[in-house]
Amino acid sequence: MVLRSTYGATALLSSLLALAMIAALFLGYAPLSVGAVFQGLVGQGDERYVFIVQDIRLPRILLGAMVGGSLGLAGAAIQGLLRNPLADPSVIGVSSSAGLGAVVAIYYGFAATSAVIVPIFAITFAITAMLVLVWLAGKDASVLTLILAGVAISSLAAALTSLAMNMSPNPFSLNDIILWLLGSLANRSFTEVWIAGPFMAAGGVLLLLTARALPALSLGEDAAATLGIDLRRVRLQTIFGAAFAVGGGVAVSGAIGFVGLVAPHLVRPLVGHDPGRLLLPSALAGALLLVLADIGVRVIPGDTELKLGVVTALLGAPFFLWLIIYTRRTMR
Repeated sequence: MVLRSTYGATALLSSLLALAMIAALFLGYAPLSVGAVFQGLVGQGDERYVFIVQDIRLPRILLGAMVGGSLGLAGAAIQGLLRNPLADPSVIGVSSSAGLGAVVAIYYGFAATSAVIVPIFAITFAITAMLVLVWLAGKDASVLTLILAGVAISSLAAALTSLAMNMSPNPFSLNDIILWLLGSLANRSFTEVWIAGPFMAAGGVLLLLTARALPALSLGEDAAATLGIDLRRVRLQTIFGAAFAVGGGVAVSGAIGFVGLVAPHLVRPLVGHDPGRLLLPSALAGALLLVLADIGVRVIPGDTELKLGVVTALLGAPFFLWLIIYTRRTMR
């Protein structure tokens, strides 16, 4: 049965997300019993269980939900703004710019001084890139201008990242850059939660505030303007909301691809194609996807843990190809 209710979809996805997060507490390299997890949560009993639950698994699970939710929400908002179902946060260059900031911090050795340096650099570069995007696009930017400016910024950030890797002063620095770019939630702590959380929350609020304007934009910019929509305000809210939300996420997880693209498409059958109603369910779907992907990373046997960005790319790329073929067929 197709659920055409935002409330119904939100309740369903919230329940699934809660179940996935609870299951993630039990699953990993060291499977824990119900009693061990409970003891770990309340800080009593065996110190090993307390450490595993409170210092390893809990922050990892929370970050997975936060990063996935930010990516899903930003993806839905950008698709609504650009009126393009194939768009995601990488289109406007925010993901690659945040990644460049982190790479710069690692390349120059700043990352070794404090755990907060990489997130600060990543978020700063993401916001700076969005300021450049707004300047390049101009006051009354069209959708095409935004896309072209975003592609230019994304390409430049990717080129500078490659240059940093090429000119890396030592193999250890290069290894750190590569591992970070592959994306992972391993070895994250509550420090990263408190650093990136406020930025992701602020970005989420800005993106959710566009919910009333995005449906009008689906009619076209001229029609939206006649309905009283302030197009410039909506563009700025979406761009900077994505910068805060995605920049904060990339700052602590590295490059995680395809979640922002896939999540909105998974929930469209549940809530329809209204871009405003799609925002919150997409955030929940993105959070659910990343928590499940991270569970898979932890339980797949092997001597080396797969990187989360690799898993999402392996799952997302075939979906993207299918989406292109499906979109082409429906346009005939």
